[in-house]
Amino acid sequence: MIDCPPGALLLMSQPSAASPGREARLPYARVVDPFPLESAEHNKLHGFYERLAEGHLATTRCRGCGRVDWPPRGFCPACTSDEFDWVDLPPEGRLHGFSVQETGVPAGFAKPLVFAIVEVGGLRVFAPITGVADVAGLAVGARVRLAPVRVADDPQGQPRYLPAFTPAPGAR
Repeated sequence: MIDCPPGALLLMSQPSAASPGREARLPYARVVDPFPLESAEHNKLHGFYERLAEGHLATTRCRGCGRVDWPPRGFCPACTSDEFDWVDLPPEGRLHGFSVQETGVPAGFAKPLVFAIVEVGGLRVFAPITGVADVAGLAVGARVRLAPVRVADDPQGQPRYLPAFTPAPGAR
C-alpha cells in the first residue's frame, strides 16, 4: 500500500522490460501534489497564502515603479525589481465572465463548478464561484464576495487555501 496525501494524485510507472544484458526495473510511484506549497520555506509569495487564510485577497505592488499585478509576482515585469509590498484588494468584485462545468468536476468541488473571471480592484482574478444554488441566476456584472476555499493540507499538516468567490448577498 502506498501512502498518498489527501488531494494528491498518484502516478505509477509501468515496469520496464529487461533488455539483453539489463535487469528489469520495478515500477515506482510518484505523488504529484496539485496545490502550491505555501510556506515561507517553499514559496517567496507565502504572504499571499497567509492573507488568504485570514480571508483577505492580496497582491503585490512593485517598490521600484509602483506597478500592481495579478497574480502576485516575485518580480516586476515592468522594471524587473524583486522588491514588493503586499496590497489588500477589496473583498468584493464583479463577474467579468464565467463558465459552468457540470461533468469532470475535480474531487472535493461541488457540481456544477463555476469558473469565473472576477474584476477586483481593477484587476481580473480567475477563480471558482462557490455556493451557487442556481447557475441560471448568475450574470456578467453580478457582485461576488471573496470566500477562500480550504484545500488539502500541506505535507506538514498546515491548512492551504485557494481564492474563490461566492455570490454577494443581494447580488445584482
